[in-house]
Amino acid sequence: MTDRKRVFSGIQPTGNIHLGNYMGALRNWVKLQDEYDAIYCVVDLHAITVPYDPSELAQSRLATAKALLAIGVDPSRSLLYYQSQVPQHAELAWLLGVDTPLGALNRMTQFKEKSEKAGQKLGLYAYPVLMAADILVHRAHAVPVGNDQTQHLELARDIAVRFNGKFGETFPVPEQITPRVGARVMSLQDPTAKMSKSDPDDSSRILVFDEPDTIVKKLKRAVTDSGSEVAYDPVNKPGISNLLEILSLFTDRSIDDLVNEHNAMQYGRFKQLVADAVVEGLTRIRTNYKTLEDGEVGRLMTKGALDARMRAEEQMVEVRRLVGLGSGTIS
Repeated sequence: MTDRKRVFSGIQPTGNIHLGNYMGALRNWVKLQDEYDAIYCVVDLHAITVPYDPSELAQSRLATAKALLAIGVDPSRSLLYYQSQVPQHAELAWLLGVDTPLGALNRMTQFKEKSEKAGQKLGLYAYPVLMAADILVHRAHAVPVGNDQTQHLELARDIAVRFNGKFGETFPVPEQITPRVGARVMSLQDPTAKMSKSDPDDSSRILVFDEPDTIVKKLKRAVTDSGSEVAYDPVNKPGISNLLEILSLFTDRSIDDLVNEHNAMQYGRFKQLVADAVVEGLTRIRTNYKTLEDGEVGRLMTKGALDARMRAEEQMVEVRRLVGLGSGTIS
């Protein structure tokens, strides 16, 4: 374990990572490897809180792991593993959950939204406590999350403060890291709504592994706004503002610079400009993905899980002692 501060984040194993996932989170994961002791996992236990197909889950876990490696998560610099292979996550979730007020869980808006489709079940209800355990089991100092996960992180912070107050300073209270631009990428067909894999309109999102011609077609069909000015105004011009954020991240240029240069450009030409930047930016990722072999990825994830277990167990030994469950040893 290094002396650097620790950052933790997880991703659901959907297999189909879209531009919102990449720009809002995963692109930042790669950069954070240089600044923190980075710990990342595929949160497959969270994935089973809603209806799912077991065979599809197995495939999507692997596909998601491959995608993370292709994007630039480096196992030689980061800890990468499947959440379900580190049982300390679930153990700590129980220990934290026994003291988490129902009122705090009742306020979670994602439970209200997801339970309408998946039903009101314990796994979905307790999801935020498991998320807190994911973070705290590694004593993470920071968590990169999008705006939609801010409420869950606030609960994790409250849980850490409550545990520390009861048992002594044990967990760092994790800080939120949110990219200034790209934290909430919007739908290409409805720029007032977040880009989502659940949207029935496939043209509303760009998948990281879409072919170049597909990317161009989707961006050419992207909804824009009235008028003809390329300007950044998320309220009055959400379509163009969304495209400007995408272009900014793929060119590493500020939005102000892009607006100054392209202010008078026709929307059709501007969409092509954005498409060219996205295609170029994703080419390396698609190439990397195709070179990864399933067996090698499985080996890397197994090694990551073993390392994660050792690190998590160091923390859990102390937690068990504090809560009164640490007496004796098991041979």
